[in-house]
Amino acid sequence: MTRLLVAFAGILLALPAFAAAPTPLDRYLDALTSLRAEFVQRVVDSRGVTVQEGEGSLLVQRPGRFRWEVRPAGAGTDGGQLLVADGRNLWFYDRDLAQVTVKPADSSLTATPAMLLSGSGDLHAAFDVRALPRAGGLDWVRVTPRAGDADFRQAKLGFAGLELRRMEVEDKLGQTATLIFSRIQRNAPVAPAELEFTLPPGADLIGTPVD
Repeated sequence: MTRLLVAFAGILLALPAFAAAPTPLDRYLDALTSLRAEFVQRVVDSRGVTVQEGEGSLLVQRPGRFRWEVRPAGAGTDGGQLLVADGRNLWFYDRDLAQVTVKPADSSLTATPAMLLSGSGDLHAAFDVRALPRAGGLDWVRVTPRAGDADFRQAKLGFAGLELRRMEVEDKLGQTATLIFSRIQRNAPVAPAELEFTLPPGADLIGTPVD
């Protein structure tokens, strides 16, 4: 689940380096400074069996900052997972375990598909980005990592104009997570405090944050 969480967020903040023909993903990311959205999520295993359902919220401020929260069905406000990139560190908080893991953002995001979140680098050099046939009323793009050590096999993103409506991510274990977005706000103001992380009382900390 952690791997999928990082992969989801990583795709949203890429800084595109346009190829000969821009894809819907390139056009979506062009002039994107911030994004707010809510979503419902369903995860299925390699046999198509549902292993998790939930909902969450996403806040992005480019370059390199985001807040991604997932709450499994029935978990309530005290359950689920939170991923925060504050520009220096990447924080992962598992509420069920009362455990926080922190890593330097540069090293964490470069080694995984979440490198796209940094707003630096060449999207098309790191990923094969291809437009797919329009389906279900959406314009689709498939993103496949070129590196063999990526955290996911491929992701498909469905767009309605400049709105990201759907995302499907397949991890290395064959699990596929589908997210359907709603209440989308593009380039809305973001308060600095919204993208800060404070260690919750009683939570165990693994790692040392970068000042």
